[in-house]
Amino acid sequence: MSAITLNENSLHLVEQLIADQTGLGVAAATLPNGCTVVDAGIGSRGSLEAGRLVAEICLGGLGRVALNTARLDGLVLPGVNVDASLPKLACMASQYAGWAISLKDDANASRFFAMGSGPARALHRGEPIFSGIRHEDPPTCAVLVLEGRKLPTQAVAAMIAKACGVAESALRLVIAPTASLAGSVQISARVVETGMHKLNELGFDLDAVVSGFGACPVAPVAGDDLTAVGRTNDAVLYGGETWYTVDCEDADIERVIDKTPACASSDYGALFSDLFKRCDGDFYKIDPMLFSPARVNITNARTGRTFAAGKTDSELLRRSFGL
Repeated sequence: MSAITLNENSLHLVEQLIADQTGLGVAAATLPNGCTVVDAGIGSRGSLEAGRLVAEICLGGLGRVALNTARLDGLVLPGVNVDASLPKLACMASQYAGWAISLKDDANASRFFAMGSGPARALHRGEPIFSGIRHEDPPTCAVLVLEGRKLPTQAVAAMIAKACGVAESALRLVIAPTASLAGSVQISARVVETGMHKLNELGFDLDAVVSGFGACPVAPVAGDDLTAVGRTNDAVLYGGETWYTVDCEDADIERVIDKTPACASSDYGALFSDLFKRCDGDFYKIDPMLFSPARVNITNARTGRTFAAGKTDSELLRRSFGL
């Protein structure tokens, strides 16, 4: 159990989005059941700053995201720096996009689908990853970030609120499609989380990770979500770099370091859009070991040694981004 309240932390950030809707290019609306929905890129244009705030919401208020300039071998792009404190909670209990939200309101309605991330996941606890996370948030409010193309309806909000054990009026939903300014920023800001998830898949003890920092270029907004999925994934796979500080035995790092970056995957070297087509649009056919930053650095606070593996690839990014 932890005294940290991820949802209450993020609620303050949602209020910042709502307070400056015009300046941030977002639009907030209250559904009949009292749930507030913030549109950050569907009917609204969104903005880079809105994406930065959305990324911090995803981190449960336990991380800071800064906009900067990413420079990779002569390629200059907008970028993000991510500083995640308590990275296991911030990245795995909150930011990881592990909750698939799907609902068909009635026989005549099209199905709503979006991937959910953010602190409401810590209330739902419906994913296998929570078997290794002891934190439990109090059910006072719930904040969920949705990556999707349709605004959530009252029925969708009711389903999410029930799963989180909160009143519908205590739910805040923020949504942005992949092909949007906010979408591009918040996905690049997952660079630390993708490395944490990869370490977890490799059997590394995430409780040993005491600090996480990452840098990643922000993909140019694409004309459609499918193209955007390719670009945003490529930004992390071929342009992202992370630095973790851990407290463990050197042997624990040596066991995983060469397997952690994206280049350890047999699928490395292909544009994500090409992989997606090759796998008939099925994410689960893509090698799961691919999903990681391009380069990973791990410093052991116990011994002072630093281990590094992987590389960035500006040429693949140029191809992916059409530059």
